[in-house]
Amino acid sequence: MATLGFGETGWGLYLLGGAGMTLAVTLAAMLIGAIVGALVAWAKIAGNLPATLIGNVYTVVLRGAPELLIIYMVYFGRVVDVIGNSLGALGIGNSTTINSFLAGALGVGLISAAYQAEVFRGAFTAIAKGEIEAGRAIGMPRFMRFRRIIAPQIMRFAIPGLGNVFQLSVKDSALISVTGLVEIMNAANKANGSTRQPFLFYTVAACLYLILTTFSTQIFSAGERRVAKSFRRPVGS
Repeated sequence: MATLGFGETGWGLYLLGGAGMTLAVTLAAMLIGAIVGALVAWAKIAGNLPATLIGNVYTVVLRGAPELLIIYMVYFGRVVDVIGNSLGALGIGNSTTINSFLAGALGVGLISAAYQAEVFRGAFTAIAKGEIEAGRAIGMPRFMRFRRIIAPQIMRFAIPGLGNVFQLSVKDSALISVTGLVEIMNAANKANGSTRQPFLFYTVAACLYLILTTFSTQIFSAGERRVAKSFRRPVGS
């Protein structure tokens, strides 16, 4: 218990800091994935052959390539270096830490986008086409149809799938330890290196991941129930 405590010789705060970094990277990755995934999903359902081809290639490549390879490609990319060094020059954090965070969030986010795109596409195809046609028939503009008919139902059908993607992103975040960012896995590795107690710290790391995924499951389940209240239940259900 002293080893896992919060005193000078304990690793408790260090591990909790790693858990906080894991959560921050995952949330940033989900945001990036939602934006890119929505664009990819739109490309796949737009009915335009070049756009559909680009969307299909993106999902095939990003879901087929090893996650670690994607993170390496992003981490050693020039864009991340430019952004990180610019923020570091402005005094906003350390450029090395910023580069590692950006690489992790962007790498995991791009992977997440491939899965979120399929979730959004599947949610769109689940919408009754008669509702969209009814909105068009009464003269609803395109944006209004999207805001009042399409978007609410996409979120209704997509929440369960997004919950799975969130858990996948939490586990993929373990790979960003190779960039030097101190998240759960990196913190556990450093604690093990100092104390030579691998079973203890890797068990704690597993428990931290389990806590994050369990709470995320509860949150997404609550969101699913809340959204479902806005839709009329079928007769006899």
